[in-house]
Amino acid sequence: MSESANALLEGGPADLPEQARRVRVVDLGQELKLPHRGGYEHFRPTGEHREIEGRRLAVFRWSDRTEIAE
Repeated sequence: MSESANALLEGGPADLPEQARRVRVVDLGQELKLPHRGGYEHFRPTGEHREIEGRRLAVFRWSDRTEIAE
């Protein structure tokens, strides 16, 4: 896990790599938009936290996907 990770992403596409699910988020109250396979996966903060490998991570849950506009 990245030393700077402070958030855990749950749900969304099954092919989203495990290492991509532990990220650094600047504003833990804002939705996160993650580029993936030609679109964006959206994750919303839940207000929950999980203890993983001795670190407390804010939980973000997948909400929807949008395509990249061309």
